[in-house]
This record gives sequence, C-alpha cells and structure tokens, in this order.
Amino acid sequence: MELVGEVPINRFQNGYMITQRNEPGGLDPHPSDAVVVREALEQGDTNYKVLVEIFVWRKSSQILLMKQDYGARFRRQMDQDIINIEPPHPYQKILVALMASHKAHHADVSQHIAKCDARRLYEAGVGKSGGTEEAVVLEILSKRSIPQLKLTFSCYKHIYGHDYTKLLKKENSGEFEDAFKSVVKCMCSPAKYYAKTLHSSIKGSATDKGALAWVMASRAGVDVDEIVRVFRKKYGMELREAICGSIPSGDLRD
Repeated sequence: MELVGEVPINRFQNGYMITQRNEPGGLDPHPSDAVVVREALEQGDTNYKVLVEIFVWRKSSQILLMKQDYGARFRRQMDQDIINIEPPHPYQKILVALMASHKAHHADVSQHIAKCDARRLYEAGVGKSGGTEEAVVLEILSKRSIPQLKLTFSCYKHIYGHDYTKLLKKENSGEFEDAFKSVVKCMCSPAKYYAKTLHSSIKGSATDKGALAWVMASRAGVDVDEIVRVFRKKYGMELREAICGSIPSGDLRD
C-alpha cells in the first residue's frame, strides 16, 4: 500500500493503476493512457468520463504519443475506435471535437478570440427551444486548444456574471448539455469535479475501486491536496476516512 496525498491506494491489477507513473519526475503517461483508453472503450458501457479526462488534461504531444502507442499495442486507430462507438452518444461528439482540438493546437491564447467565442456560446444557448446549438459548441471545441477554451469560459463568466455551466442547466437542456457541462467542469473546476467523482465512487453499495484508483493516480502530483480539501469542505469528512470506511479491510488497506 502507498499514500497519495495522505490517501491509501493499492496497486490494483488493471490498466488504471499503471498510470501511477504519471508523477513529477516520472515517466510520460502515454503508454498507460493507451491501455486505459482501450479498457474504457471495451467496457459494456463506454467509460466516457475517463476518455474525456485524458483528452482534457493531456498535452497535445502526449496525446500524439498515446495514439502511436495505442496503434502499436492494439493494431487499431484510436480516432476511428472513438468515432465508431455504438450506440452513438453525446460524449462521443465531444470526444471527436476534443481530438480535433489537439490536432489544431496553438500554443498562444487570444483574449479577443476568447471573448468572441464566449458571446457565440451565449447566443447558441439562450432562448433555444431545442437546447444548445450543438454545431456551434462543437465547432469551437474542435478549433481551440484547451488553454484557449479555459480562457473562453473565464471570459464568459466575466461578461455574463455566471459560469457557463449555469446556461447549460436551463430547463430545456438534454443529454448533450449534461455531457458538455461535465466536460466544462472537468476543464475549469478540476478539484470540485474530481471530489464529486470520488464521492460518487465511494457512496454506492459497491465502491467503484477502478474510478477511485484512476482519480488518485492520475491526479497525483497535480492537485490531490486541493481535491482532499474540497472533498472535506463539500462532504464534511476526510477523504482518507471515507475511502477506508467504504472498502473492506485487507482490500484497499493492510
């Protein structure tokens, strides 16, 4: 057993825990990410959350190496495997756009572009009887880098006085809006997003050890301490105690 941010985590024997190498001074995460992506795609219900988290938080150079490793390991094209997911799902559209975003990556960010995109997002969502205009959202998502998108959502809040996710919560929102709201939260409020993910993985009748392990391993050396603080504030308990209390003795702890 080892501690990640003062939280006990075992090395589960599956693709998730290979990602523990993604720590400061450690190896690049792309080999293990390729395995995690394949596992997420092969599940009965595609694990879209893990796929989104990888494409949101990996650098474009890491995504490229991950795709190369995926092809070498599995003799398949990652992009095509995601495009061909059945049945179609709103998360799938967003993932395809995120893949395009990494291909069109630009290092510099533009305040002007961010403000223009923020206004387009607002106009694409306000007063639309059928929900948000998906085409506008997907176009912006596919043409902007992750740093540029973060600036866009920051500008949106500055211009309109509320988070973009509030717009996605309107009454006529559907599956696409719900999926995109989760992506925006992952991108802009990671500590809150991952604290909620951890709580969901712990509170059920059967603890989702894969999700728990993935979060703690993938965020090690990034923001685990902040996630622990947010978890404590939001749920009134220590993350370490919540994990130890949810998993039988000897399973996660010695």
